[in-house]
Amino acid sequence: MQPDQEIFLEARAGVAATVAVLPLVPFALLAALVVGGWEPLHAFDRSVTDRLHEAALDSPALTTAMTWWTNVFQPNVFRLAALLLVIWLVRRGARRPAVWVAVTTAVGGLLGGGIKLLVGRDRPDLLEPVARAVGYAFPSGHALNAAVGMAVFVVIFPHVRALWVAAVLIPVGTAVSRVVLGVHWTSDVVAGLLLGAVVPAITLLVFRRIGARPRRRVGVRSGPTG
Repeated sequence: MQPDQEIFLEARAGVAATVAVLPLVPFALLAALVVGGWEPLHAFDRSVTDRLHEAALDSPALTTAMTWWTNVFQPNVFRLAALLLVIWLVRRGARRPAVWVAVTTAVGGLLGGGIKLLVGRDRPDLLEPVARAVGYAFPSGHALNAAVGMAVFVVIFPHVRALWVAAVLIPVGTAVSRVVLGVHWTSDVVAGLLLGAVVPAITLLVFRRIGARPRRRVGVRSGPTG
């Protein structure tokens, strides 16, 4: 008989609260500066965008690589991955973790879209664009969903070390790709990464608060023999 497989969401209230609060403060500050039109921030954004746009124009290979990266790690990819993870968890009887994954993914997408509408920041307007995107800019949906998506997998599979590395490299790489392609300002993608760290921590706290913290022991046993 195979030993039980255990799936734990080991997120203590204090740790989750810290993770939720620390990124929330700089995110709120960035949002306030963007809405308030703080010129030093906008000047910094323009400077970085101009330099990276020149690099993209000078290097078609860089543009191609960034286009592939941003397409491979687009929000819908993480939504599909989350859906498959939810199905996998439900089939093993881990309903609370499945609900947490679904709620966290949905909240991330809805919150990002809502803030975009509230802030209403325009995307960079470049003379020779190498890519195009629709909608408002702040925060970056690609960066936000990449951070949320990777955080979800890290929480469900905390002992897979490769996921911890990917949870840093994939969201950061996605954020960089959006700026190189000229469809987001630097502060947009930084805000997306920060918010992407906040959302999973807050949903974990809420699940614990309402007595539905997604922690479940899942038994996987061999069938009867003889």
